[in-house]
Amino acid sequence: MTGVGLVSPLGVGNDLTWSGVLEGRSGIGAITRFDVSDYPSRIAGEVSDFDPLQFLHKKELKKCDRFIQFGIAASDLALEDSGYSIDDSNRDRVAVHIGAGIGGLPLIEDMHSVLLEKGPSRVSPFFIPGLIANMAAGQVSMRHGARGPNHSPCTACTTGLHAIGDAFRVIQLDMADAAIAGGTECALSPLALSGFASMRALSTRNDEPEKASRPWDRGRDGFVISEGAGLLILEEFEAAKARGATIYCEILGYGMSGDAYHISAPEPEGEGMARVMAAAIKDAQVDPLRVGYINAHGTSTGLGDVAEVKAIKRVYGEHARELAVSSTKSSTGHLLGAAGGLEAGLTALALRHQTLPPTINLEDPDEGCDLDFVADGAREVDLDVAQTNSFGFGGTNGVLLMGRV
Repeated sequence: MTGVGLVSPLGVGNDLTWSGVLEGRSGIGAITRFDVSDYPSRIAGEVSDFDPLQFLHKKELKKCDRFIQFGIAASDLALEDSGYSIDDSNRDRVAVHIGAGIGGLPLIEDMHSVLLEKGPSRVSPFFIPGLIANMAAGQVSMRHGARGPNHSPCTACTTGLHAIGDAFRVIQLDMADAAIAGGTECALSPLALSGFASMRALSTRNDEPEKASRPWDRGRDGFVISEGAGLLILEEFEAAKARGATIYCEILGYGMSGDAYHISAPEPEGEGMARVMAAAIKDAQVDPLRVGYINAHGTSTGLGDVAEVKAIKRVYGEHARELAVSSTKSSTGHLLGAAGGLEAGLTALALRHQTLPPTINLEDPDEGCDLDFVADGAREVDLDVAQTNSFGFGGTNGVLLMGRV
């Protein structure tokens, strides 16, 4: 992995996001994009400092929903960070694997209003290509001239991680030499907020938004919806070394599994989560005792947080007590389909800087939530192998193992 591009509620760019996480800042605040006075949950992680005109011409904005704009911005940032150049000598061997869990829901809402108020002739011809989930990958490939495998998984909140894992496989299989991979999402809209609220999935700690995302804490009451993107540049290892690239880390293993249990709830004992962790460890062919840190899915939901702890204990046994486990969602909220990309990027930064991001707002750990959650602030460590977890609605699970170079 040679490049990281992050757009998050903590800021646009790696430095703002990484420093915000390490400092224990929260990117959660009151929703400003639309009137939420009648909603039970009125908080979110908005990317408040994002100016699309820094990345796109004004005439291009009408062709793409905000999630695509985030993806384009993150791709620019990741490529600049990596120093990797795409040109005629390599463009056919550069893959683009960028997914979105939902896609252009805000644009759907806007165009539905246009249809009802002004009639079908006023619906934009850019409506469909501006909202479909694969168009972030399409737009990024066109922007940078990457003509290798082009793929867009849509696996709910596991999307970003699956996109990176699939790109890893494509390079392993010699179908590409490099890839732009990760997730992007902007589902912060009246309909999405209403739907998640109806499921009672969202935190309603509206008076203290900065404390609303509190994984493993007894007082947690749901996740906080957020927006943004996390994209990585993956390269074949020897080629990256040959060009003198700065290498964040090496992806060692990738695992996938399904719960086959429930449309939204995890299997209570974390059985599917445990299987995907074990699959990633087996794929990486590493001793589990080398794993020193897990960037957990840790959404701040009652069932999910506990099931993930059970799964970690099942897989790692006594070593689970030696592991550091944190949830950066405590600072960023939950970016849905972009979460896995953002958190893989933060895990890579943890390996590069040998510093663990903390879990904030963990004041009273829930029963059974008794691992080392790095609740006392960022921590300098000697870190060899790190793991990042992503789990999604429908019981879709993904795990990546990354190693220090």
